[in-house]
Amino acid sequence: MRVLVVEDDRETAHFLQKALKESGHSSVVAHDGEDGLAAAREGSFDVLIIDRMLPKIDGLSLVRQLRSEGNRTPVLILSALGEVDDKVKGLRAGGDDYLTKPYAFSELLARIEALARRAEPQEEPTKYVVGDLVLDRLSHRVTRAGEPINLQPREFRLLEYLMRHAGQVVTRTMLLENVWDYHFDPQTNVIDVHISRLRSKIDKNFEESLLHTVRGAGYMIRAGKS
Repeated sequence: MRVLVVEDDRETAHFLQKALKESGHSSVVAHDGEDGLAAAREGSFDVLIIDRMLPKIDGLSLVRQLRSEGNRTPVLILSALGEVDDKVKGLRAGGDDYLTKPYAFSELLARIEALARRAEPQEEPTKYVVGDLVLDRLSHRVTRAGEPINLQPREFRLLEYLMRHAGQVVTRTMLLENVWDYHFDPQTNVIDVHISRLRSKIDKNFEESLLHTVRGAGYMIRAGKS
């Protein structure tokens, strides 16, 4: 595992680098937010360990900047600030985990190894099935109870995303970002229109409805009663 450590305390950074090496992992150290940002941009890392209180660019701003640039490398935030609100701010800034100082290296190691495992690419299934609704990603074919359903490309992407998260609430923001590639809300009814069209195609003339609106939350596709 290759780790970037962004830590301004040089003694702590040296300890982490030495301990990581002894655990069989390589690491690169940066001592301020600017150098950390440059290193994260230039290098290929499995995990980033970022101290929250950094000179030049603070840790949370650093994480936000990386996320805005599309960097999805798992981040463990280190901080002496351990209140719930502090942890929430760290996670909402784009951190994947938050560890409060002082900490045991064994716990830090277990956390970054878990983050690295979680980030390993998972093989996408070629087919999604919800009840008698089947979406085949390879043939780009959708059927329900064996009957073909013709979908427009955007409708297919929408259904694929919903079926990938079957049984879970999918929010408007999730749909805008993952189906329409919008990272802002265009304040239109585009989602409602497409959901309505999709519902008419996959649920019309069938006894059981699969596509549900979860009031105030989003949408869910599932078979059977909740």
